[in-house]
Amino acid sequence: MLNWWLPENVSTYGKDIDWLFHLIYYITGVTFILVAVTMVAFLWVYRDRPGRRARYTHGSTPLEIAWTVVPALILVVLTLLSVPAWSKIKMTQPDTDFEVLVTAKQFNWQMTYPGADGKFGTADDKTLLDEMHVPVNKVVRVILKSQDVIHSFFVPQFRMKQDAVPGREIRQWFEATRPGKYELPCAELCGFGHSGMKGWIYVHTPDDYAKWAAENLTAEEKK
Repeated sequence: MLNWWLPENVSTYGKDIDWLFHLIYYITGVTFILVAVTMVAFLWVYRDRPGRRARYTHGSTPLEIAWTVVPALILVVLTLLSVPAWSKIKMTQPDTDFEVLVTAKQFNWQMTYPGADGKFGTADDKTLLDEMHVPVNKVVRVILKSQDVIHSFFVPQFRMKQDAVPGREIRQWFEATRPGKYELPCAELCGFGHSGMKGWIYVHTPDDYAKWAAENLTAEEKK
């Protein structure tokens, strides 16, 4: 399938999301065309003409059953097709030793790396504002929290979108396959400064990440 009209996919599970997106898009596109053509045809066939009288019709029970059952079956099939991708992305957490605590607040992202003890909430944590640095081809576990209202962690190129909800700690993961700089906007209306709430995720080669970590994190922190 052609993805020229979508953001570049740089995630290991992006192809599964794109496949489902295109499938739903084509189904709804065909449905729209059929409905539009039928509507235009009915407007033409049953247009007002001199000498033509309107008459009441009760309808068609078989047609009503059909346009109820067919969409229901389509939704059931789409649900079954979505289960493998949903389970892979949302129901499992691949093993990794790379975790970043992301705290959303009006109107920025706080990215916290654990210190040498590998635990969050200790004195050797390192917190960055609106920027995350990760190595390429590495499973990254993001621990999402919110200090105030609902925010949404959204990286289009990663095909990743997850709400950060006050009072909850939500784990999500990604594995970027290409180095680069990727925008991280908030995708949930969170207040008057919502439009300016964005950060950046920098995906480095292993050597570049090691160099960045040595310069910005303590020597004992993960590299």
